[in-house]
Amino acid sequence: MFSGPSDSDTDEMGYAMSRLEIESDLCDAGKGYYGVGSSSSSSHRSSERLGDLDHEISQVTKLKSCPHERFSRQVPGRHQLPVSTVRMLAGRESNFSGRGGRFSSADRCHILSRYLPVKGPWLVDQMDSRAYVSQFSTDGSLFIAGFQGSHIRIYNVEKGWKVQKDILAKSLRWTVTDTSLSPDQRNLVYASMSPIVHIVDVGSGTAESHANVTEIHDGLDFSSEEDGGYSFGIFSVKFSTDGRELVAGSSDDSIYVYDLEANRVSLRTVAHTSDVNTVCFADESGHLILSGGDDNLCKVWDRRCFIGRDKPAGVLVGHLEGVTFIDSRGDGRYFISNGKDQTIKLWDIRKMSSTVPARNEVHRNYEWDYRWMDYPSEARDLKHPYDQSVSTYKGHSVLRTLIRCYFSPAHSTGQKYIYTGSNDSSVYIYDLESGDKAAVLKHHSSPVRDCNWHPHYPTLISSSWDGDLVKWEFPGSGEPPIMSKKRVRRRHFYY
Repeated sequence: MFSGPSDSDTDEMGYAMSRLEIESDLCDAGKGYYGVGSSSSSSHRSSERLGDLDHEISQVTKLKSCPHERFSRQVPGRHQLPVSTVRMLAGRESNFSGRGGRFSSADRCHILSRYLPVKGPWLVDQMDSRAYVSQFSTDGSLFIAGFQGSHIRIYNVEKGWKVQKDILAKSLRWTVTDTSLSPDQRNLVYASMSPIVHIVDVGSGTAESHANVTEIHDGLDFSSEEDGGYSFGIFSVKFSTDGRELVAGSSDDSIYVYDLEANRVSLRTVAHTSDVNTVCFADESGHLILSGGDDNLCKVWDRRCFIGRDKPAGVLVGHLEGVTFIDSRGDGRYFISNGKDQTIKLWDIRKMSSTVPARNEVHRNYEWDYRWMDYPSEARDLKHPYDQSVSTYKGHSVLRTLIRCYFSPAHSTGQKYIYTGSNDSSVYIYDLESGDKAAVLKHHSSPVRDCNWHPHYPTLISSSWDGDLVKWEFPGSGEPPIMSKKRVRRRHFYY
């Protein structure tokens, strides 16, 4: 299900950024700007379509994934249909676009985005403990998977998914909550429910990395004397794009920035009124930090101009329950968040408010805990009266654990999809613009906490609490890839 933003009046503010200009004809009441979700639970399409997804992001997405207009002109009267791959290849040979027989990045995305990674799955690895983290490196050559049983494995994708390094974590509390690979792919940090984040040398020749036995795992201490001996946990940790800093979100309601060169915490701010489940940088500059917490809020922090201690640059409201994960589009404007209200929301930073609305809490007559209870049926149709999100995506399930969501890769799809794990053991892929379910991948027997799409190829890895790491692809020949170990026959649905 997919819906547009609420028409409630909100206090919009662009802090250190330009404010979004909205055309007057889109703002007039009764113009049909705001989308309405599907009324049929059995349908995978919205019954009423959104008139204009966000005037700007819709156009940007189209520009990134639409072919040159001369390719479209070859099919009179069918401009709205995808141009076939055969016609694109023939047009390239005839130099229709005038680019010397080459595809533009948008042409490439138009072709590759049609081939979703829905074939399979093939088994990559199987462990006897829950998988919590699964991530490709930036260039797609490595893949990292973290398990509750203290193991973190680094696979060499280009060498048949061989285990390049098997890390046995040190002083693990509960599970590996997050990992992050440095931009130069030399170091890996891993976190757990402890204020100590450990760092491992990925480039060393040691294949079996047992903490402080075969290799040193240096500890980065995020605690301070002000904590008074209180031990907190780290839910989320990310490298900055220059590899010099780490940003982390913790169970003590705070955001931390760790300076790796100085080997100390350079910034701590009490960011939320409950657990900070997720943090990330908004773009490559490293100035803007995004955070989401169990207080249902998404916040933006500008390190260049702090208004005051523990005061964000802006706040975005709309989720009815806690935020489990945030992924930035990388442009410093748009990001998505997964929420315990069973929704993904798309946000525009320029629509943020300077403060939280006085009546932010939505009245509810039910009590529930997402860790062991199903989401109440009476809560599924509730909407936040001050929802500032650009759009909302429904259909998946966010229960039991902090399930993650992402934009599809820019290189191969133009970021025209959003995908997420789900408590119902599936992976959901949504069309960013229409909100339709493009695919639902079914194989696992337990919640899929994390999944990741290869940055260049139509390959997606899903990891689950059942211990399986499986690979979904769209191989051109239809044959199982050489790198695969075994194909597992399970159902999947492709719309």
